[in-house]
Amino acid sequence: MLGTLEINGHHYLDGRASDPRELGWMRGAPAPSDKRITFEGGTFRDFPQIRWSFSHMRELMPTVNVWRGQGTPVQFDRGEGGDEIDQLSFADLNGVVRRFGEALIDTYVDGVVVLHRGKIVYERYFGALEPHLPHECQSCTKSYTGTLAAALIHEGVLDDSQTISHYLPELRTTAWEAATIRQVMDMRTSITFREGYDEHSDIWQYRWAFGRLPRPVGYNGPRTSCDYLRTVRKHGVHGRFAYQSLNTQVLAWVMMRVTGRSFAQLLHERLWAPLGCEEDGCLEIDPGGMPLAESGLSATLRDFARFGELMRCEGRWNGKQLIPASVVHDVQRGGKRANVEAGYTYRSQWWVSDNELGAFEARGIHGQRLYVAPKAEMVVAIFASHPVAEGAGCRITSPQLLTLGRMLWAK
Repeated sequence: MLGTLEINGHHYLDGRASDPRELGWMRGAPAPSDKRITFEGGTFRDFPQIRWSFSHMRELMPTVNVWRGQGTPVQFDRGEGGDEIDQLSFADLNGVVRRFGEALIDTYVDGVVVLHRGKIVYERYFGALEPHLPHECQSCTKSYTGTLAAALIHEGVLDDSQTISHYLPELRTTAWEAATIRQVMDMRTSITFREGYDEHSDIWQYRWAFGRLPRPVGYNGPRTSCDYLRTVRKHGVHGRFAYQSLNTQVLAWVMMRVTGRSFAQLLHERLWAPLGCEEDGCLEIDPGGMPLAESGLSATLRDFARFGELMRCEGRWNGKQLIPASVVHDVQRGGKRANVEAGYTYRSQWWVSDNELGAFEARGIHGQRLYVAPKAEMVVAIFASHPVAEGAGCRITSPQLLTLGRMLWAK
């Protein structure tokens, strides 16, 4: 009998039973119809199908390549401590004490890398993910976008006090007409958009416009992300924190307009090539060729960890300053404290903690995490395919990562 877990009052196949290798997704030539995952089928973003599809987005969606460049990949050195991390005990959200290594399976982790002082001390893969396969970063993509925007501000290419409509006349009369670049970067705009992950939320309308899901029969709404953004209106006064993914898409549009470079080119030139990434990444694109810069990036786990290590090292990599140190310091100081979740602020598309490790992190739905803890000299990169998009039920949490950081800090 297949194992199940109860999460938020609902029962789901547990980590072992939902393993795509056990379920046999997309095996065969061709795969049987009941084991087939396709875009047209419309279930590739459902659980348990996501346990396969998050590692195979290029086979499901139009994408643009993020080239790693022609240079030799920079390999991480290896350090010790994996067994100790596996045995690290903590209490989960239900009060059950379990070991870190055991918890990974039933928190639906697809892969985890722990760096300490720049060395890999722990690396594990589950399900469909392999070291060479890019996995969806989901909203961790936002932190890439925000960091590049902050670098352009430092260079004087962008002015964060300037309004969005100054750079994008197309967005006059929309929610962003009078919003500043900084308000967009820190999610302090007021727009008529409900961020949620049920079928009644505005996210579904946006996904149809972008082409991230098959459109319903008779659909006559916007057919590109830019067309959708032009329909969004202001709701209240800008200045209060409200997490809205559309802000990041607007920010990327500004960056591309001002630089004359695509988002994929900016990622290649400023991060993938100079970091010596091991593999290409990819970005989902809409029918108009625009990238999904708020959640559409896929990267390998080690390349994901590289970005975290770059931020831990204040933007410096192999003797070169890739991101201005002042950009990283500004993120670490955090943003305004009002209206953001307890223990965190939000700055330049990063969640910034007030814990003793000085941690800041990128987060994505279904369990994606890039946790940077400078005082512990630690970076933790996690890819997952959790059945629930958001919420804390049954997943690796910030307190558990704090415990791991404390252990490494003591070394």
